[in-house]
Amino acid sequence: MAYQTTATAELLSYVRESSLRDDLVLRELREVTAGLPAGEAMQVMAEEGQLLGLLVGLTGARSVLEIGTFTGYSTLCMARALPADGRLVTCDLDERWPGIGAEYWQRAGVGDRIDLRIGAATDTLAQLLAERGPGCFDLVFIDADKPNYPRYYEDSLELTRPGGLIVIDNTLFFGRVAEEAAQDRDTVAVRELNRLLHRDPRVDLSLLIMADGITLARKL
Repeated sequence: MAYQTTATAELLSYVRESSLRDDLVLRELREVTAGLPAGEAMQVMAEEGQLLGLLVGLTGARSVLEIGTFTGYSTLCMARALPADGRLVTCDLDERWPGIGAEYWQRAGVGDRIDLRIGAATDTLAQLLAERGPGCFDLVFIDADKPNYPRYYEDSLELTRPGGLIVIDNTLFFGRVAEEAAQDRDTVAVRELNRLLHRDPRVDLSLLIMADGITLARKL
């Protein structure tokens, strides 16, 4: 059996040289984000951003929902992968951090594809369901407060069309999900979601050992 290759700094550098297709706008937004308190830990890896863009293209998504914007790096990666008439709704609790990303969305020429919603995500998801009805999104990316992950998943499943994809970040949560002694609220919520996903007959499932764990759930 082949086991996971350890991602050393040297190997990560090789991966980026061999696979990462970067540009000035993406690099600058990552650098600005890394300079914020906990910014480096909270933003998605460049490789994950590129994967999100690839998934948008592979699914033929025209309507994307993002739960948790932060500075909008993943927002930018997905919006760029949409067709010109595609739209991405991204939601965050506070406009402070998304306000940083807005400049870069405009510079990349995709600002008109992005609909930023400010407020509690549970309220935003309920509003979207009322506005658009069930099955209105092709792809959903969840990367927000962990205690609400099970709720976000259920709401996202209702908002995702059959055959659509839900992508969930941090499902290994720094490896803490495998540590029985870790009983903090965040870790417990991610564990609960992982158990729910594993036995959920409504989706096809794969948990990728990449970044901090990325779960792909395809709605049946």
